[in-house]
Amino acid sequence: MFNKNIKLVLAGLIIGYAVYQFTENNIGNGISLILLSLVFIFLYFKNEMILLAFLRLRKQDFDGAKKWLDKIKNPSSALVKKQQGYYNFLHGIMVSQTNMNEAEKYFKRSVEFGLSMDHDLAMAKLNLAGIAFSKRRPQEAKRLLAEAKTLDKRNILTDQIKMMQDSMKRANIPNQHYGNRQMRRR
Repeated sequence: MFNKNIKLVLAGLIIGYAVYQFTENNIGNGISLILLSLVFIFLYFKNEMILLAFLRLRKQDFDGAKKWLDKIKNPSSALVKKQQGYYNFLHGIMVSQTNMNEAEKYFKRSVEFGLSMDHDLAMAKLNLAGIAFSKRRPQEAKRLLAEAKTLDKRNILTDQIKMMQDSMKRANIPNQHYGNRQMRRR
């Protein structure tokens, strides 16, 4: 893995050599070098380790995804701001299976750094809503759920949002009935 600045320097050097190839009438070499430099520019914006971790998560291979993410030694200097958001987002997904406090920390950081896709941000807020609800913070959970619903413009998370709303309603029903029974006995 190259540092983000090294990727830009390599892309610049390759483009410079491509221009030299164009001046020497080696058009094919120049075009292929421009295409090669586009790979480094792409990897500047989309980190290769994060992409490989996403592929591992698609296969439900949490250990493999963790290995790829662990190869990023210093995320603050090696990654662009949005990539840091996805780095924390992926860690939050993996840790949410075992430690909700740590998962909440990672999801909050991913929201702070920002995520490129609205549905990814909606997923992070939906997970935060679930954590807040399980920690008995219903107002925060409702706010985060509403934010997730507005961010989910393609209706990708509609079923999960509806399930979360239903479970929140069911959790409030027993308390209301209990209160009503107490009132009736008096």
